[in-house]
Amino acid sequence: MDYLALPAFSKSGLLNAVVEIPAGTNTKFEYDKKSHRFKNDVRDSHDRKVDFLPYPTNYGFVPSTHMDKAIGGDGDPLDVLVLSEHLPTGAVIEVLPIGLLLLKDLGELDHKVLAVPAEPSLRIIRATNWREFQMEYSAARHIIEQFFLHYDGLGTMLLMGWGDENTAIAEVKKWQLV
Repeated sequence: MDYLALPAFSKSGLLNAVVEIPAGTNTKFEYDKKSHRFKNDVRDSHDRKVDFLPYPTNYGFVPSTHMDKAIGGDGDPLDVLVLSEHLPTGAVIEVLPIGLLLLKDLGELDHKVLAVPAEPSLRIIRATNWREFQMEYSAARHIIEQFFLHYDGLGTMLLMGWGDENTAIAEVKKWQLV
């Protein structure tokens, strides 16, 4: 299956997310568009393990998106962070965007949609929008910020701020291919 070719939005109008890295791991996986398989990310000829805390969320991408380098993106699909229990690599899940983490990675835009599962039984928090997340889970926001500011070494990532669920949807549409 070509996960990149899945639609960004499901038939019911919800955002699709493809999980690359399950919550709670420090092994960095990436989807290989040529082989259509998930592989360990390799850095300096070694499988990449994050030398920090494990990922606090499931990490993946929004299919049918591409952050074009020509307009400041990192050349990859738009990232998504799914706040739920551990989801396996390759899981495709419908999500509700609740925010947008605005980051630059070595000068390239590397924004991340923050989302919760659309299916209520899979949620670990009650928030379904930015306001609720800010009001009830500001500590979780700080944990996510700190993880992404430090997981690849101090000074690699620059925090540019956060956006709400409407900003997240607009970001998806900005980079959407189809």
